[in-house]
Amino acid sequence: MAPATHERVSAVIPARNEAETIARTVRSVAAQAEAVEIIVVDDHSDDATPSILEVLKLEIPRLRTLRVDDPPAGWLGKAHALAAGARAASGDWLLFTDADTEHHPGSLGQVLERARRAHADVVSLSPGQQTPTWWEKAIIPFVFAELARRFRFEQVNDPSSKIAAANGQYLLIRRLAYEATGGHTAVRGEILEDVALARRLKWEGRRLLFLPGAEWVTTRMYRSFGAMWDGWRKNLYLLWDRSAPKVLLTLLRVWFVDLAPLLGGLLGLALGVAGSGGAPAAAGLGCLAIAAARRVLYGRELARIGFAPGLANYGAIGAALFGALQIDSLVAHRWLGSVRWKGRRYSTGGSGLPVAER
Repeated sequence: MAPATHERVSAVIPARNEAETIARTVRSVAAQAEAVEIIVVDDHSDDATPSILEVLKLEIPRLRTLRVDDPPAGWLGKAHALAAGARAASGDWLLFTDADTEHHPGSLGQVLERARRAHADVVSLSPGQQTPTWWEKAIIPFVFAELARRFRFEQVNDPSSKIAAANGQYLLIRRLAYEATGGHTAVRGEILEDVALARRLKWEGRRLLFLPGAEWVTTRMYRSFGAMWDGWRKNLYLLWDRSAPKVLLTLLRVWFVDLAPLLGGLLGLALGVAGSGGAPAAAGLGCLAIAAARRVLYGRELARIGFAPGLANYGAIGAALFGALQIDSLVAHRWLGSVRWKGRRYSTGGSGLPVAER
């Protein structure tokens, strides 16, 4: 394998109504010396995204833009945009990254070096997550902690393990490997096109490297509570393998481990104060001790995946929201038969295999 510094990278950024963030993302990618071209695929935006890109092209000669219309039958919007960008790219590596990410100086060269050392065909990062609001502090770390249990980095990176995962917010793929496995055309109907592509690549013998990426890239996934809800409703059931039993078992564990001790403690203390005797109060204190221990353990889990341990203070709220989201995602996919994202509705037909509805 050639040294990482001699390898050319084409960055592909899908953008659908990203006026708030696209300039910061493009500039942060343009600061990476290895990114020989930046291709922003405008996925039928109807906000200021196109005009912002035109101004940026005057500033950044490496920036090119493509505009795609609604996806054809059998395709979902993001996969369609990414495939179009890949076809237009010329680099030895393809960096697929979202329009709300910010890449730290020197990050791409460092990630390419990690790929070279690991002889990896694919490197995906789980970016650092910005969580300015209470609801982001509660749900975003909790979901990522749960995902870290399902897709452990060491198992994803083990060629002998069948577990594969990737985060489409940062997905760096050797072009030859991408083309040999069919690229996004092969996963054109998948809502979780990043995970589906990682599975194809790993199953075909390609080396996958999945890493916590807060030191290299950060993002704020959602800018409103409604967008957050729609996003996880779309994804959670699929991330749990379209399995109702797996979803329900996870819910039972979360509610008994993260919610029951706290609720039991508060109830016991309330009964004690109300005059029901010392036994309920003692039981309540015991439950609160268990809840405190769980908070410490959760803080350590968060630290291991790049979050501030202090976000564990929001753990109980996160558990409650996560449980509600899991149920909503299960119902949407299995019984309602559709999910919405960025102005498009995707019909799952109760099977988890979506078809875009315009």
